[in-house]
Amino acid sequence: MHERLIARLTRLMAASAQFAEQLPDAAFATRLDVPSNAIGEQFWCVIGARESYARAITEGGWAGFSCSLGADATRMGGAVRDGLRASSATVELAVHGADWTPLREDLLVDLIEHEAQHQGQLIRYAYALGYPFPPSWVDRWALTQPR
Repeated sequence: MHERLIARLTRLMAASAQFAEQLPDAAFATRLDVPSNAIGEQFWCVIGARESYARAITEGGWAGFSCSLGADATRMGGAVRDGLRASSATVELAVHGADWTPLREDLLVDLIEHEAQHQGQLIRYAYALGYPFPPSWVDRWALTQPR
C-alpha cells in the first residue's frame, strides 16, 4: 500500500512545484485582503512539513517541525521554488529508503493530507488574487481559471 501512497504524494509534490513555477516572483509576498499569510508563507509550511515528515519517517517518529527556508526567503520566488525542489528530493529519499511500519505509514498519510490541504488554500489564493492555475491543477481539481 505504501507504494501507492508514495505515488500520490509524488504527484501532489509535483503539482505544488508546477503552481509555484507559474507564479510571478512578486506573488510570493502577496496576501489576501482578509487575515492571511503570504503565498510564500504557505509554501514555507509545505517545505517545512516535507522536511519534518521526511525526518520523522527516517527516524521512525516525530522529531518536531523545522523549515530550512528563512522568513525573508518566503518572499523570493526563486528561493521558494528551490526549497520545493529540495524538500521534494528529501521526501523521495526518505520514503524510498524506509523500513515501513504502521507509524511510518501514518506519517506518510499525514504528509499527504498536509500537502493537499495547502493546495486547497492556494486555490483560494489564486482565485482571490487572479493568479492562473497550471493545467495539471485545472484537470486534477476541475478548476476554472481565475479572471
